[in-house]
Amino acid sequence: MNGQRLSYAYAVVRSSGPAAQRAQAALGGLRGVADAPVVLVRSGAVAAAVSAVPGAEFSEAALKARLEDLDWLESTARSHHLVIETLATRTTVLPLRLATVYLDDSRVERMLGERQEAFTALLDRFDDHVEWGVKVYAEIPTAPDPAAPDPAAPGPSEPPGTGRAYLRRRRQHRQAREETWRAAEEAVRRTEQRARGLAVERARHRPQQGTLARLPGENVANDAYLVPRHAAEEFRDRMLHAADDLPGVRVDVTGPWAPYSFTTPLEGVRQP
Repeated sequence: MNGQRLSYAYAVVRSSGPAAQRAQAALGGLRGVADAPVVLVRSGAVAAAVSAVPGAEFSEAALKARLEDLDWLESTARSHHLVIETLATRTTVLPLRLATVYLDDSRVERMLGERQEAFTALLDRFDDHVEWGVKVYAEIPTAPDPAAPDPAAPGPSEPPGTGRAYLRRRRQHRQAREETWRAAEEAVRRTEQRARGLAVERARHRPQQGTLARLPGENVANDAYLVPRHAAEEFRDRMLHAADDLPGVRVDVTGPWAPYSFTTPLEGVRQP
């Protein structure tokens, strides 16, 4: 297995016509996972973008350990998504799950043949559409420090350690939190309303927390929208202004992307 090369599949595209020609042109000179060149493996009306990877790293047994290595995982994910996004700039793609690996190209061809009808329907559905990510963040005020003075207290400031001063700050903090949450709920309502008439589908994701959030504030909504390409910029502009008059709330918009959130998981069987 150490010397064997496996077939790593990135995405499904059309196998013929102008779409396939654009996909082929996009892959020219592109290096994928393990710095390998990417080619199209065809079967009927569809094709997969594929590159050869070492069995020592990508066999089923090796992947169990590799997927726990965050540096390796980040590098592999970056190369994986580079191939998908490069294709997406030129044609309609169906992204495959990270580390979708087959024993060889003939197994990729077999998979394409078995799922050709489903893949073709999805390519038709996503043709000339892009995905936008919309996240709503609430910057929740931090709890008051019992020892800190109260700058909002009327008249001369009370000693910071007194119970009355602390309880006043607690009430103010609770009120500020409630106001921020109401503003965040309004921002979510606005994004949903502004998407109407432009987006054709929405996918709800779990709000990101901890290290996944990466940005300041608490992620209260994490949605993806499928939008016709011709309406992409109008959609983006609507979303960016959804929280203009809502203090403590921010709307982040990412994209346009390939339709990751709307593709039924298209994972291959990892074969050693």
